[in-house]
Amino acid sequence: MDENLAQGLVHGLRAAGVDFITYLPETRLSQILPLLQNDSSFQLVPVGSEAEGVSIAAGAALGGKVVASYMEGTGVYVSCYNILTVGVRYGVPMLLLVSYVGSFEDHRNSFLYVQRGIKLIPQLEALDVQYQVIRNGERLEGKVKGAVRMMNALKQPVALLFTEDFTL
Repeated sequence: MDENLAQGLVHGLRAAGVDFITYLPETRLSQILPLLQNDSSFQLVPVGSEAEGVSIAAGAALGGKVVASYMEGTGVYVSCYNILTVGVRYGVPMLLLVSYVGSFEDHRNSFLYVQRGIKLIPQLEALDVQYQVIRNGERLEGKVKGAVRMMNALKQPVALLFTEDFTL
């Protein structure tokens, strides 16, 4: 991902009011991490697994924070129980920032990711998690703000799936 997209995403998160982010570093969106770490608007919590990240983010949301959990697409599989039981069942709004590895538009797609990538959207739909695929930086801030509005209106997790230009 180029620097302008990383800055645009971080700016969008700040403008949307996100102030707490759990993360497990991955390869597609990792350029946002130094920007987030150097921005006092965000409290960052590194985690050992995506499931742990979702649970910690849920706790922060229940404590009044506007939260996001950043992970690779395969992390949705790891955290699906937590997304369902904590996020969906108990109505905890959180933004899932997901690098959509294995998608058709993933420029670094390979046999390692494609089987999981083609099943990510059906998995989110089975969990009843609303999502939007983000392919480029066009209207990025508005899309992030819209996702935060949606998660708060639904009172449950919402996912942004980043692919195409975010995978270069």
